[in-house]
Amino acid sequence: MGTVSRYSYALCLLAGCVDGFTGSNVQFDFKSGTPVQASAYAAAKPGQLPANVSLGFYALDESSSQTSLFEIQRFEIHRIVDLASPCFIDVGEHVPHPGLHVSQFAAVIAKDDNIPDVQHPPPSSTVEQQEEVATAQQRQINVTKYASNAGMEVLTSASSSTYPAVDADCNGTGLPPPQCTDEASNARRLAACQAAWAKDPALYEGTDRVLVSPLAGTAYGMVDGINPVNLGPVGGAQFFVDANLVDVSAYAIYQRTDGDTGTGSLLYYGKVKPDVVRGVTHAQLVNQTDSSLSVEVAIFSDLGNDDVSF
Repeated sequence: MGTVSRYSYALCLLAGCVDGFTGSNVQFDFKSGTPVQASAYAAAKPGQLPANVSLGFYALDESSSQTSLFEIQRFEIHRIVDLASPCFIDVGEHVPHPGLHVSQFAAVIAKDDNIPDVQHPPPSSTVEQQEEVATAQQRQINVTKYASNAGMEVLTSASSSTYPAVDADCNGTGLPPPQCTDEASNARRLAACQAAWAKDPALYEGTDRVLVSPLAGTAYGMVDGINPVNLGPVGGAQFFVDANLVDVSAYAIYQRTDGDTGTGSLLYYGKVKPDVVRGVTHAQLVNQTDSSLSVEVAIFSDLGNDDVSF
């Protein structure tokens, strides 16, 4: 099987016996105010990270005269939903218009039920129709909150992929603009988006319907903050990684532009705290330009060996 480094794990399959997982669980608390990445489909806002970057979480060995780095996990930080994304759509058997861009949902439901103004519904409308339109409008309000500067931030899988170019109008054959709401456009949009997700499973696309279950990609958890819809606290993210993170003296997070083969620029850094509580190591990583921004990290290493007594 070759040489295994101290940061690696091994699965041994002998005579039908499989060794347990010997990797680590890395848990994060990114503090409120953590910079979020700009949408690739809209103008960047001040203080945002560029859209074409990813973040790398690194273990550092500083025990010798020369520091060595080991990348543990690559990830990105996005808004939970991106209204500017051409593939922020409704998907599934139980949605009324699969492939519809969510920004158009309230308007389309109002048209379906012939209720242009839910405050003054026509006498012929039913209570169910009025509730449906009112719910659609509330959804639109919630989506706007999620996508705003006060919206929720999520740690996601990292990808350099983008969607195909959007057609100029509704008469194209590719990915239609969001304002195209006819069923043919919805079907083309759904097919184009699902093809992009199948081509790169790491490409993230969130949804407001189930916050922890994105349309595509992986969500590892939230940056600390408040859900703007129900004002409930959110936060906490985690990775299960193959590396057995023992004898690590410090951790760091680097920002790297897509296509760059180096580590990139240092964003957060912190030494491992000397106290180890019940086999769990801790570190506080501080932003290198703004000391008010920090990341609390807890490492549960060597998960295949539990020698803790309670």
